[in-house]
Amino acid sequence: MATSSAEGVQEVPGSYGLPVIGAIADRFDYFVKEGVDAFFKTRIEKYNSTVFRVNMPPGPPLFPDPRVIILLDAKSFPVLFDLSKVEKKNVFTGVYMPSTDFTGGYRVLSYLDPSEENHTKLKNFCFHVLKTNATKWFPEFERATGELWAKLDKQFAESGKAEFTSENLQMCFNFLCRSVLNRDPADSGPASLGKNGPIYVVKWIGLQLAPIASTGVLPKILEEVTIHAAPLPFLLVRGDYNKVYDFFWTYGKEALDAAEQQFGLKRDEACHNLVFNICFNTFGGMFVFFPILIQHISAAGKQLHADLAEEVRSAIKDNGGLDMTALESMALVRSTVYEALRIEPPVPFQYGHAKEDLVVESHDGKYAVKKGEMLGGYQPFATRDPKVFDNPEEFLPRRFMGEEGEKLLKYVLWSNGPETEETTVNNKQCAGKNFVVMISRLLVAHLFAHYNSFEIDPSTTTEVVFTSLQKATS
Repeated sequence: MATSSAEGVQEVPGSYGLPVIGAIADRFDYFVKEGVDAFFKTRIEKYNSTVFRVNMPPGPPLFPDPRVIILLDAKSFPVLFDLSKVEKKNVFTGVYMPSTDFTGGYRVLSYLDPSEENHTKLKNFCFHVLKTNATKWFPEFERATGELWAKLDKQFAESGKAEFTSENLQMCFNFLCRSVLNRDPADSGPASLGKNGPIYVVKWIGLQLAPIASTGVLPKILEEVTIHAAPLPFLLVRGDYNKVYDFFWTYGKEALDAAEQQFGLKRDEACHNLVFNICFNTFGGMFVFFPILIQHISAAGKQLHADLAEEVRSAIKDNGGLDMTALESMALVRSTVYEALRIEPPVPFQYGHAKEDLVVESHDGKYAVKKGEMLGGYQPFATRDPKVFDNPEEFLPRRFMGEEGEKLLKYVLWSNGPETEETTVNNKQCAGKNFVVMISRLLVAHLFAHYNSFEIDPSTTTEVVFTSLQKATS
């Protein structure tokens, strides 16, 4: 057991400031004065360290202890995956955990530590849902993206622009519901969601994350005295959530039967977890990451577009369609997706409580951490570490191609673990890790099967609007 008295081990630099006041001041800097990236950069410079103490939002007066030892480089960050050193109980959203009212009174899988018995049952249930629906992923995604392109083409023909972000919401939701529940959410009948499913889910997710996120809509000061100051009650979205839950309860019979009979789960608990896994984790990840992916590919320019189009269409022709064999042959598509996950991971933070006194190592030092202290990492700094990646702030779509590129995959950490490791019931790596990468690659493949090239409006960062769409000509 290492302590600060051991050779070369230092105390973690930084200060939490005065009780309450220090935390509120840090939250103001984080949300209003500096913004997230500048918040961390200024403190790296101040302490000359990528490991330091800081208060993370939301904090007092109405939230739990905000004190965190933050990790901001590729060497220190992976301690957050080491379950011999950290506990992951109730840290999915960091120093703040939303009320279990949002999930039927249950602590769902994302908030469980692998040491808890229910973690194994619920993660195995996740694996079961992924495996039993595997034959549907390709055809249903082709169907959903086909509908998406048709809508975008119609918008573009009518107005000379097409709004991807909102149409992407409906596409992702339709795809997941059809694949997992064998039901179109808009079909008439019992528990139908019409076209409102994505709206219900986004509101439900938004209320849970409001204390630790920015809306991008409200003035920052107004956010600071409202949604960042107090937990938002489930009551505001109870009706919406109940509609989504009823839809999953009505049409998820096959999955819920398996949850009861094979995994020993209570049916309602399984249903709340199914909603969370599909709607919060999977749908939430897709609607965040797909626009990011489109933005980076757009900015990379027409030569990348031409190269992707050639690779995609050649693979489809050689394999007689877009199947897994064709997808696996698309090395540039694969590398492009990994580069987007590296440079702008959809889940930027990870947290854990130290299980014992331990030493955290960065590139430049060793730091003593006491048992029970909260460790947190801001992933974009770890995955843009200049001591690991050349030109780390630049989107380089070929970065992960070839033998040397493959070696860098261990530093791609988007899934709560290195890309080179596999998710199991014994770790907290995303159960759908391989699914997310596959479906993101499929999006790129279908995009360039349909279009030669495209451009987006650079003036907006909150949504993706196509200002040029060149349909495939060959």
